[in-house]
Amino acid sequence: MMLVARREITTQIRTRSFVISLLVTVVVVGALAFAPKLFDRPDSYTIGTVNSQQLPLEAAAPDIEFEWRSFPDEAAATRAVLDGDVDAVLVDGAKVFTDGQIETELGVLLQSTHREAKLGAAGVQIAPLQMESVGADTRYQAARTGIAVVLVLVLFMLILGQVMMVAMGVVEEKGSRIVEILLSSVRPWQLLGGKVIGLGVLGLINLGAILVAGIGASFASGFAADFPPGMTGIVAGVLVWFVLGYAFFATLGAALASLVSRQEEVGNVMSPMTMLIMAAYFVAFYATTDPTGTLATIVSFVPPFSSMVMPVRMAATEVPLWEVAASAGLMVLAVLAILAFGAKVYERAVLRTGARVKLGEVLRAK
Repeated sequence: MMLVARREITTQIRTRSFVISLLVTVVVVGALAFAPKLFDRPDSYTIGTVNSQQLPLEAAAPDIEFEWRSFPDEAAATRAVLDGDVDAVLVDGAKVFTDGQIETELGVLLQSTHREAKLGAAGVQIAPLQMESVGADTRYQAARTGIAVVLVLVLFMLILGQVMMVAMGVVEEKGSRIVEILLSSVRPWQLLGGKVIGLGVLGLINLGAILVAGIGASFASGFAADFPPGMTGIVAGVLVWFVLGYAFFATLGAALASLVSRQEEVGNVMSPMTMLIMAAYFVAFYATTDPTGTLATIVSFVPPFSSMVMPVRMAATEVPLWEVAASAGLMVLAVLAILAFGAKVYERAVLRTGARVKLGEVLRAK
């Protein structure tokens, strides 16, 4: 099995297409890490005041529009902040009300103009503005949501791409009858396992390159400062869940692909599994916006959907350890079950060339 896996790795990794696609992926991911810094800058802010003078923000940032609103007291200002009517409120010239963590650029502008105004008036060092959140602590929520969205796309593309490579490889070997030669030296489950492991290693190389490029570029762009605590656990979780999800879908894909002998038929025979992956993707994408909701929570325990949904939940919010462990345990059981199923179907169907073999016929065969 390891010989087959090594053959798959060395054959694929030397191809020009693999190298080019890996380099393109790294460049794209690195560029995306700079996107928030370049394109996510707001062009206007609405700021309130309570017993405070307006700060000269327009002079400090002439390319940004500022709208000022006055409130009679702190209660009215707090309601406006929580309702989203204003981005921040300057209170008594000493503190700033916000809903969660203040946007970095606005915070810097308020602090710098406040300090310059006071120094110009008094000529002495003054205390910085006190930032006070009147809403829930959402310091890392934007970053968590962004990371979760990226993970959904990465896991979906990698799992689907690698699974299709496994399926196409099975059909290519079967259609060219190379599988008959290979099975004279190795057992069917060894050939199947070697192909799944070998192409899975390539998937891990792709995923590792994406993570290294993304994290490295995030530190270079300064976006890493917004990373939530526990990033190491999130990264480790992504790797583990990718392995589990890939093992499940790749084994199922190889089993289904062994039913046909022509690559033109792969799409049809793989349709049920493709729809399953798409369903997992849509639920996982929904989980990025509501990771603690009933749907996301329940589905994160249901294999194989959990292979995408649980890592997204882990990135988007804090998930109790027992939930992660229970979900992983159920996914491992599902992988073991699909391995037994896939090995049986592959062994009984891969040598039957010609017309498409029916799955029920294969399962009934002895």
